[in-house]
Amino acid sequence: MQNNMNLLTVPYISTAGCNDPDDILTGAFSALKPNKIVFEPWPGEGIKPEVEFKMVYGDDAIFLKFHVTEKYLRATYKQINDPVYRDSCVEFFIGFEEYGAYYNFEFNALGTPLAGYGINNKERELLDISLINRIKSIAGIKITDGNTLPFNWELTVVIPFNVFYKHHISTLRGVNCTGNFYKCGDHLPEPHFLCWNNIIADKPNFHLPQYFGNIIFE
Repeated sequence: MQNNMNLLTVPYISTAGCNDPDDILTGAFSALKPNKIVFEPWPGEGIKPEVEFKMVYGDDAIFLKFHVTEKYLRATYKQINDPVYRDSCVEFFIGFEEYGAYYNFEFNALGTPLAGYGINNKERELLDISLINRIKSIAGIKITDGNTLPFNWELTVVIPFNVFYKHHISTLRGVNCTGNFYKCGDHLPEPHFLCWNNIIADKPNFHLPQYFGNIIFE
């Protein structure tokens, strides 16, 4: 385990539920200060994207909101568990108990999900489509003319507790976890790999739980 670990404290929002309409979910994030995904362990040649996220939880789900500003936009994959990391993509990894075991959730700018579970890089498996269908994503893309980072997109993600099929989660109150947040675009004209908690490795690899930060659910 590394010593320099970021700490994310996740607030509880009693009014946020996994079946809430979009406007209520937007309001749940309104008072929060965004967290930045700024570390670039494997620097690229282009302009680094600007990436922020907010995270809250309720009685039945985790809620995430990403905001991305970048030079290029690629959004081609539309089927569940497609390789969305090749597109403009944001990712959330979280582990609950066993060291090295974690869930990975990856989404392109369209909100297309890829999700898996496993231990380190071994014995990983994709989540069943019936589980992934429980995840809700709300995407929005804008283009700003004349800007060096012309593509702006937001993604709101709702992950119900019952998606974590290896665990029986009825509440996250007081639970301490580990995890990381990422931005990538493997097949963009200028590929990039950003993370919230820094990684030390020779080549791009997000599947390194020893570099997860701490996540505390208030």
